Amino acid sequence: MLKSEIADLPKRYRTNLINSLSGFKSGNLIGTINSEGQENLAIFTSVVHLGANPALMGFIMRPVSVERHTYENIMATGRYTINHVGVNFYKKAHQSAARYDREISEFAATGLTPFYSENSKAPYVKESSVKIGLSFVEALEIKANGTQMMIGAIEEVLVAPELILPDGYLDLEKAGTVAVSCLDGYHHTQKLARLSYAKPDNDPQEIG
Repeated sequence: MLKSEIADLPKRYRTNLINSLSGFKSGNLIGTINSEGQENLAIFTSVVHLGANPALMGFIMRPVSVERHTYENIMATGRYTINHVGVNFYKKAHQSAARYDREISEFAATGLTPFYSENSKAPYVKESSVKIGLSFVEALEIKANGTQMMIGAIEEVLVAPELILPDGYLDLEKAGTVAVSCLDGYHHTQKLARLSYAKPDNDPQEIG
């Protein structure tokens, strides 16, 4: 299928196809609050690791040519949270994608629970097993389509100690984290293996 053929596809078909091509993605709820105290929650499937030292994470924000409550709140307060979507509440998380008015909290609309730590001005999702508090660092415009890479510094991680192995590996399956395909497919995962550090002339070995 050539570029010209992709461009001629029906809009919804094309959207589903292109969103599926990148494979399984993480599902995360981003929690924000505006300067008036109005909470907001939205699901994103574009969260990525950007570095461990300093600890940075990024996500893609669609063009801000229309109202983007998450973007506006981050720019106003400089803080936000990233919360893993879990198997026990993925339907509620999916519902946060609905276009609610600014005055309506997606927490209330979906039945999820806001939670604040002593170190975060933005709301976490209480039901999430992996909660990350971030401060805004910078937004990089992607000129090809007008989207922005929102970059944040990790300020706090809230996760049960039993989910972290002695070497720092986070057991996502035990945490109940789901994977997402396209825009609306939610999946359990099954680990095949952890493999040893890749080195030339050495076959990888299973380490767990």
